[in-house]
Amino acid sequence: MITLEATRTDLALMDAHTLDLLGFDKVRALLADYAASSLGRDLARQIEPSTDSAAIRKEIALTTEMVEALGLNQAPPFSGLHDVRLIARRAKIGTMLTAEQLIEVAEALNCTGAMYRYRMRLAEHLSGIIDHLSGIEDLGTVGKSIGGCIDGRGHVLDMASRDLAAVRQKLFDLDEKVKAEIRRLLRDPELRKILSYPNATVHGDHYVLPVSVNHRHKVNGVVHRMSGTGETVFIEPASISNLSAERVQLKADEDREVKRVLRRLSSEVGRVANPLVFALDVIAKLDLITAKARHARDFNMYPPDVNTEGRLWLRQARHPLLESMFRNDPVPSTERGARNAEQKANESAKTVDPPDSDASAPRPVPRAPRSVVPIDIRLGIGFNILVITGPNTGGKTVTLKTTGLLCLMAQCGMHIPAGEGSLVPVFRHILADIGDEQSLEQSLSTFSSHVSRIASIFRTADDQSLILLDELGAGTDPTEGAALGRAILDQLDAVRCRAIVTTHLGDLKTYAFNNDRAENGAVEFDIETMRPTYRLHIGQFGMSNALKIARRLKLPKDLLRRAHKYLKRRKGKTGELARLQELRLEAEQAKVDALAAKHDADRAKESFERERRALDKEAADRVALNELRATLKAGTVVTVQRFGSNGKVVKVDAKKQTVTVSVGIGQWEVPFEEIFPVT
Repeated sequence: MITLEATRTDLALMDAHTLDLLGFDKVRALLADYAASSLGRDLARQIEPSTDSAAIRKEIALTTEMVEALGLNQAPPFSGLHDVRLIARRAKIGTMLTAEQLIEVAEALNCTGAMYRYRMRLAEHLSGIIDHLSGIEDLGTVGKSIGGCIDGRGHVLDMASRDLAAVRQKLFDLDEKVKAEIRRLLRDPELRKILSYPNATVHGDHYVLPVSVNHRHKVNGVVHRMSGTGETVFIEPASISNLSAERVQLKADEDREVKRVLRRLSSEVGRVANPLVFALDVIAKLDLITAKARHARDFNMYPPDVNTEGRLWLRQARHPLLESMFRNDPVPSTERGARNAEQKANESAKTVDPPDSDASAPRPVPRAPRSVVPIDIRLGIGFNILVITGPNTGGKTVTLKTTGLLCLMAQCGMHIPAGEGSLVPVFRHILADIGDEQSLEQSLSTFSSHVSRIASIFRTADDQSLILLDELGAGTDPTEGAALGRAILDQLDAVRCRAIVTTHLGDLKTYAFNNDRAENGAVEFDIETMRPTYRLHIGQFGMSNALKIARRLKLPKDLLRRAHKYLKRRKGKTGELARLQELRLEAEQAKVDALAAKHDADRAKESFERERRALDKEAADRVALNELRATLKAGTVVTVQRFGSNGKVVKVDAKKQTVTVSVGIGQWEVPFEEIFPVT
């Protein structure tokens, strides 16, 4: 069973600034929306990445099992789940709970019973969830006891105690006497003449008559109030005053009995406070697991394969927040604004178009909903540093954030929006410098702020870190920026961390050609449409495409020829770099193909090993079962399949292959095939 009192020493002390840059709080909030109760939502909002690989694998396995359970329509029954842990602890120290608090506790207690029965119904192969719920006791009997004493409105029922029922019966009889006396008085014709209106009313717990102020001396009794106009006084007749005094006493007796019932029920809650609090902790964790599973099913996520060797391979990875945003808002705001403007223009045109205008004119075809372009990212397999180049708005920053977020999600035991078989290492630190971070408070420019951030990153980074740097060397002179960028890349290489770096500087594009532990990456740009495709190509370096874009924008041909001439003077080795690029692309494709083949072979081997172990266990269980049945003797405790419970062997008839067992208050003769070892 999973312990719920584990220390937080296995939690990664992730850099808070990095979590903020990556938008991890938004992932937490998105996960919390899938929880069924406040307990699960609180855990989702507080979820932290772990550095314990075994714990991470266990969490991912639980999420995977819950995904399967949801697919089998075996969703956990969270109905009635409330966070009553503090209330239960108060009951344990003798505090009397209110009726409303007891109703909440009763619903939570009934939820534990439902969870206990849910565990019994789960498919046998969902062993992780079964083990997780194994410590829950069925406390529903206490919940039913409370439900038998208090109704859903918080009213303590007569059946809660014999004394309470007796007091309420006396109150009922007394009220009937008061009503009978009131009816008698209202039948008096002389009295009716002095009433403002011919009905009695109730003031507090007292029945009063509305007497005209001029005749107040004609009715003996107690004045309880006067009307707003001052023309009517409300008098409780003397003939029922004594009954009212008796009623006050009975009401006090009723209140005393109600409190006695509440104290008794609170005491029952106090006796089960410890198992109830434990059960709620377990169910809260189950709610979090279920939220992860619902999130995974909703966004077509898969469990990553976690490793400690620093191997990262995200296959067809998608940014989780972008995907959620596109789902909720499938049309870009600029396009939506254009459509609204077009619609208004069309509506205006209707008022001025002639009657014979062409109503069948073709309408613009609505644009398809936006979707996230999946990318493949690899680190720690052939190279540790990936230098990504390409145009602005081409997806370089999204690549950094996708990588960081998916690693964080995996270390939180979540499935990730990536293809099946993705590899994610356990990072001790994930450190990022992304976006423009000019600091007005510290009087730092954007460049100075980036350098300060990178300095703090190097103070923390080690060989188990993932470092994400955006626009390396930007914000200063290109020559100096490129020199500083190369030095930073050298330092990343020396630290032996995993790093993804984006840049616009052309001099950094050749860094990977001189370092076997680095590789280039490029985000794709479509020259025809002049738009980025957001695809990432590892093994390529991105070109600025400035001259191609200029040609499509119809700059003068003489100008473009001079630009090409200047480019050739500045880049004499362009052809050599192009040939080297082709060779690296071929090598990269071979690596990817080999990696995919090895991965498929490893998964096939793991599947074969699982099947072999299952067959070995089945054979061993069969041998043990045969040995048990062959050595049965009187007094042996066995499980009887027919009854689903344990019994004691009374007699063995080897010739008939039957066993007489004592189960409950009777003895039964059952065949050997229905006898199993005690589990």
